[in-house]
Amino acid sequence: MDELLKQFALYFPELNNALGSGIMIFLRLVGMMRLAPVLSKSEIPAMVKISFAIITTVILVGVIKPTPPPDGTPVYLCMFLNFMFGVIIGFVANCVLAAILAGGDMINTQMGLSSAMVMDPSTKSQVSVMANFFSVLALLIFMYSGGVYWLFNALIKSFELFPMYMVNFHFEKIINVQYLSDITANVLFMGLHIAGPILLATLAQDIILGIISKTAPQVNVFTLSFLFKPVMGAFILIVILPMLINVITDYLVSFAGIF
Repeated sequence: MDELLKQFALYFPELNNALGSGIMIFLRLVGMMRLAPVLSKSEIPAMVKISFAIITTVILVGVIKPTPPPDGTPVYLCMFLNFMFGVIIGFVANCVLAAILAGGDMINTQMGLSSAMVMDPSTKSQVSVMANFFSVLALLIFMYSGGVYWLFNALIKSFELFPMYMVNFHFEKIINVQYLSDITANVLFMGLHIAGPILLATLAQDIILGIISKTAPQVNVFTLSFLFKPVMGAFILIVILPMLINVITDYLVSFAGIF
């Protein structure tokens, strides 16, 4: 079999280079689709994802010039590294949207809707109502602002930063570990930034109810809080939603340059 492959590479060098490059591009693309927003949704059938990856790979082979692998290159190691590099691209993009999802979880808790959980078919797990709402909203804004284009632009640029047949490399020169830690730490900060208005409104409501409980002990403040918190949170959310959409859009666009 090895002799047959050597003869094939000898008689059809260009086709052999295109096939080798196509396999590496396909694996990096599949790794990115494993975690990237929109592309990783389980609602999309696996056959559609594979077909899309194959068609995109054929197109990218024409964009990225196929090069022959250096002599002695471990092919299986190159395949693994390309897949993992695609996973890192998808992970970074997923962290951007995870911050918005964290804001939805905070809002859900402050509105007293922690017990209201729904089944998310994407993750096959129970998620909060507001987190599910903000997840869909973030995906729509991500697609509207050109997020899918940023992902594929990052995939193409990644072959300049990390060639498909590179084996000997310094991890810290290829991937900025400090940036990865900053973007994951930014999840909590951006979540608080999104949930801030509702957190302040519910805090003011708790203070008012606390004053009422001191001045009129006969009033059952604990029961009233279950009624007022969801109503107050929904009202504040409706009022600030246009501004919130602009904040989320600016947040996503600010990451366009890193892809």
